[in-house]
Amino acid sequence: MKDSADIVVIGGGAAGVAALRTLADAGKDVLLLEAQDRLGGRAHTVHVASMPIDMGAGWLHSATKNPWAAIAEARGFQVYRSPARWGEQWRGLGATKAEQQALWAAFETFMDAMHSPPPSDLASDLLPPDGEWNAALDALSGYINGAPMREMSVTDWLAYEEASLDINWRVCDGYGALVSSHAAALPVALATPVTAIDTSGKQLRIETPRGTVIANAAIVTVSSNVLASGAIRLPGHDAILHAASELPLGLADKLFFTLEDAEEIDDNAHLLGNPRSALTGTYTLKPFGRPLVECMLGGEGARAMEKEGLDGAAEFAIGELVHLLGSDWRKRLRFVAGSAWGRETYVLGGYSHALPGRHAARAILRDGVDPRIRFAGEATSDGEFSTAHGAYNSGVAAAKALLG
Repeated sequence: MKDSADIVVIGGGAAGVAALRTLADAGKDVLLLEAQDRLGGRAHTVHVASMPIDMGAGWLHSATKNPWAAIAEARGFQVYRSPARWGEQWRGLGATKAEQQALWAAFETFMDAMHSPPPSDLASDLLPPDGEWNAALDALSGYINGAPMREMSVTDWLAYEEASLDINWRVCDGYGALVSSHAAALPVALATPVTAIDTSGKQLRIETPRGTVIANAAIVTVSSNVLASGAIRLPGHDAILHAASELPLGLADKLFFTLEDAEEIDDNAHLLGNPRSALTGTYTLKPFGRPLVECMLGGEGARAMEKEGLDGAAEFAIGELVHLLGSDWRKRLRFVAGSAWGRETYVLGGYSHALPGRHAARAILRDGVDPRIRFAGEATSDGEFSTAHGAYNSGVAAAKALLG
């Protein structure tokens, strides 16, 4: 590992590799320090039964303006453009057509109501008292935001909606693999967590268990939860750490099952496990046409299942699927992989959401307090937070600010 660089990038997720690539392409002497033994951060592709699966970020959200889509094509990654089918309930299982229409009508009513935020800025205050679909809307908030309605800022959620496009593609070989490839052949030190940044001298002293790195400037891209935890000592940055604490990471975890005898199932078919529960999973059957079931748990459901552990979460998901599809499905499903992002030491959660009344914390975090230190990552984006393209754009912006 080098002991000095002009600019050090801290964190090797989407924001970090974007900053690294931008700086390296500009001819800067740069080094990326990543705490884990891999790049990608919350974009992590693993291979199971010779199939790539994304344990974290999996969708090229707002695809036509998502820079990762163009990067994928330039790097030879195949982009899968079949539309998401999240609004469907395959074969009407667990919810009649009328019930599905009522649920989505309730969601549209809620989305319309966000344009007039309540004084509390609490999303839960926009729900009708004892609304029939309130539990389902809480589940949807969990998938979208990683958190239940009672913790969501309306202003923050609305900013995301106004910035997003309802065009969502996927990367056949994995989003995590794509993000990691963007740092190919660039100077990276893995398994090198940063523990402190000393700003007292003319140059920064960046402390790690492998030694000190001297730099003129740094871009910090670790998650808001890692920042708020104090894992990196940053004297004089109390305002930054406080802003990070107001942008906590929700939870969004995944479970994967191989599936036998899948011929009769539609590709990318979708099921909501229990439309009457906030703790339910959302299931994609045969994603990419592969013999898999992908389950996502968000918000309250993810919290409950992380307490159960992966085996307990898998049993919960199989139980929901068996209830909908029949008892013979139990022997057709085999649990093969799962994530629990809240337990990842160097991540500590899924993606950020602002606490009610605290959307402005994103700008505080992004602007920083020391001109030598820039902060990037999805949590610093005003409207593209919780996405890998928001992280990418923030990393490029931080790099250009230092170059400028």
